[in-house]
Amino acid sequence: MNNNAPFKYDIVGSFLRPEYLLQARKELSNGKITAKELKEVEDRAITDLIKKQKEVGLSVITDGEYRRSSWHLDFMWAFEGVGHEKTKGGIPFHGEAALIDDTYLTGKVSAKNHPFVEHFKFVKQFEDENTAARQTIPAPAQFLFQMITPGNLERTKAIYPKEEELINDIAKGYKKVIQELYAAGCRNIQFDDCTWGVCVDPNACFILGTDEHGLEQNIQTLIHINNLAIEDKPEDLVINTHICRGNFHSTWACQGGYEGVAKDLFAKEEVNAFYLEFDDERSGDFEPLRYISEDKKVVLGLITTKSPVLEEKENIIKRIHEAAKYVPLERLCLSPQCGFASTEEGNKITEEEQWAKLKLVQEIAKEVWN
Repeated sequence: MNNNAPFKYDIVGSFLRPEYLLQARKELSNGKITAKELKEVEDRAITDLIKKQKEVGLSVITDGEYRRSSWHLDFMWAFEGVGHEKTKGGIPFHGEAALIDDTYLTGKVSAKNHPFVEHFKFVKQFEDENTAARQTIPAPAQFLFQMITPGNLERTKAIYPKEEELINDIAKGYKKVIQELYAAGCRNIQFDDCTWGVCVDPNACFILGTDEHGLEQNIQTLIHINNLAIEDKPEDLVINTHICRGNFHSTWACQGGYEGVAKDLFAKEEVNAFYLEFDDERSGDFEPLRYISEDKKVVLGLITTKSPVLEEKENIIKRIHEAAKYVPLERLCLSPQCGFASTEEGNKITEEEQWAKLKLVQEIAKEVWN
């Protein structure tokens, strides 16, 4: 099962949290319950979620990222040398600020007993002959990006005067976590990566505090760190990547087609497949897919998770065939454009609407590829 990923009918990984889980997390922060009691609630919620994922016919199962507050930061917080605190301003999204913790370096980066390994083991027990357990983590590029953005750069340089040393330490930490996940039986890892959304945005240079030459250097560095973490991975371990322009409470952070990064990213990043959002005009057209190397697959994120409106099946099928002009149909798959809850707040849809989206993905996939 694991080596068949991505699947024709696929997901990005996060799901809306049930209200009782959100309430339990609040009670932990208020000191009303213990961490052990929260874990029991999480275990129950994840068990129920996995049952629902199987019922809807998915070939991959995840924990819905139910044990996290955000898709990326909780993973970083578990590394040595990373600190965080309640945000002073948040991250600007379209019409709303994402009030996620400010996260920064406090010392040299290393990985030790990362909790996500235990998180994966819980999901692994539910694997069967029809399903593979997947672990989603932020891409190494996302980790690096977090520490070298203008607001963090001065603090980071005080710890790592040479960026290459930081890159090597992050990659080394990732390799350790990947090895431990592999030892726990994981054969399907997904890197989630919003750095490319920034790089393609018309305001990329302003956001990064650089010029066009600096932007090009950033692109090469982001590919380099991702590949460094991947190198020497076991042959039967599938590592795919999901590329996003921001997903918080049904809002977005960046816009722009893939053309500006496609020639380098799609040809050089050593992942097995790219999960790419194409749900609206912010993502541009399919033409950049011409740079996808022949050994890689593409998962078309044509179904939006940001809106409850259910897409027209015929329109999605038409778009799949448009993409097939650049990547053969047999190397294409279908999924929602992002997760349903990249942070615990979730997007502005109901659970019923969430599952209806997935049923539509399955229905279309069966019609196109069967």
